[in-house]
Amino acid sequence: MNDNHGTLLIVDDESSIRHSLRTILSSLGFQIVEAARGEEALALVRTAQIDAVLLDIDMPGIGGIGACRGIRRAFPSMPILMLTVLGSEENKIEAFDAGADDYITKPFQLRELTARIRAVLRRMRSATEPESVIVVADIVLSPGRHEVTKRGRKIHLTPKQFELLQYLMEHAGGAISHARLLRSVWGPEYGNELEYLRTFIRQLRLKIEDDPGNPKYLLTDSHFGYRFEEPGQDIVNDDEIV
Repeated sequence: MNDNHGTLLIVDDESSIRHSLRTILSSLGFQIVEAARGEEALALVRTAQIDAVLLDIDMPGIGGIGACRGIRRAFPSMPILMLTVLGSEENKIEAFDAGADDYITKPFQLRELTARIRAVLRRMRSATEPESVIVVADIVLSPGRHEVTKRGRKIHLTPKQFELLQYLMEHAGGAISHARLLRSVWGPEYGNELEYLRTFIRQLRLKIEDDPGNPKYLLTDSHFGYRFEEPGQDIVNDDEIV
């Protein structure tokens, strides 16, 4: 199978949307499986060979958020893209907290959608190579086991949180720009989705910092980007915690 292609599960309670996406994405070489509800999607990911899920957030039953959580529990590495007309920051945070890798607001451009689908598929396929364990102070990240521990305690991260933390730890000590982080972790198609990055940084701080409001590891370089530091290093952290 071509690296740019894969089998997509489209989950939306509106048949017209499923039909439109099936027609367009099939013409681009993707194989399509459909579901109308979150419960049906959970059953399909367990029985079909799915490479990525396009999941509507606003559906009856358990809804997109419930389905996302269920898929993420069963398949920790499954790429999940949320599709929705709800574009508020609260909705995005809820989707990311549930384990979504990306969030696309309807209506969207076809080129943007396909670029993001291909980006998550590339990242999933390139993440299979084992790498050396990364240690910064008392945080240990093991790419091969997809595991993060702090002082011996395991920290649960979604796949995208893990990718972001891994990149930051691999470049510990240096300031990394917003655009570089977005393009390196999300893909070359990104660069301007600053709110995505801020949301994930907040989530990571909640999980790895002793005091998320006064971070010691994941520091902000105001109007530039972020840096990962060993606590106690003589680095000036800007007062802006975003």
